[in-house]
Amino acid sequence: MVSIVLPRLISFEGAARRSVSVAERNVAALRSAYWVVLISGFFEPLLYLLSIGVGVGALVGDLTLPGGEVVTYAAFVAPAMLASSAMSGALAETTFNFFGKMKYMKLYDGILATPVKPFEIALGELGWAMLRGTAYSAAFLAIMVALDLTSAVRALVAFPAAVLVGFAFGALGMALSTFMRSWQDFDLMGSAQFTLFLFSGTFVPAEAYPSVLRWVVEVTPLYRSVELIRGISVSGGGWGQLVDVLYLVGITVLGLVVAGRRMGRLLCK
Repeated sequence: MVSIVLPRLISFEGAARRSVSVAERNVAALRSAYWVVLISGFFEPLLYLLSIGVGVGALVGDLTLPGGEVVTYAAFVAPAMLASSAMSGALAETTFNFFGKMKYMKLYDGILATPVKPFEIALGELGWAMLRGTAYSAAFLAIMVALDLTSAVRALVAFPAAVLVGFAFGALGMALSTFMRSWQDFDLMGSAQFTLFLFSGTFVPAEAYPSVLRWVVEVTPLYRSVELIRGISVSGGGWGQLVDVLYLVGITVLGLVVAGRRMGRLLCK
């Protein structure tokens, strides 16, 4: 596996090139059965959209957002499903898969025998995770446009926002994975992920929650992600989304720094 990285390092210099080499290793290691996993990860949010957004939406009717926009329930839920899809795709790669490579496959021990540094491994793994998250986001946005839940222009603007969401959760998941001791610890992460999915303004506006719970909801990363994508896909975006962008950029940087430092401590003993 390391031999896939080494030839690249001989021809190119710099941290960026080394990080790309780590991502290229993952692409080269793909197996045909893995594509089934990739495809299955896309269908979960799509089924939620069709069953709840469209099915339950027929009973709920239209919603009036805080900004005054009146939207169908499906148009309200769809951006949340897109944010959740970006989150799930990024976390799947940077939690279970990342942990297995680090703790059991000992893949990174071999890579560190090359000039690749721990932070560059983290950056390369995040880049690989984003290939998966980006594919989910692009496909889901195409479905939103096809169902007339947003316009093609707004979908193009929402796409980089969805990519940013994937980066933020990928970096966060990788940082948390460095603290995991065994597979059982991921049960807690799975519960936290599902809680975020339910209580991040996904199916009801945050204003529907009691004031204390609403404050907690509004500081969670998935809520900020949902607000960013919903603001773009419903109203075309505005200065209010800048706070969400800065929040997610901060999560990305913090996650990468923590992951890089933790990997250095765990692998460079």
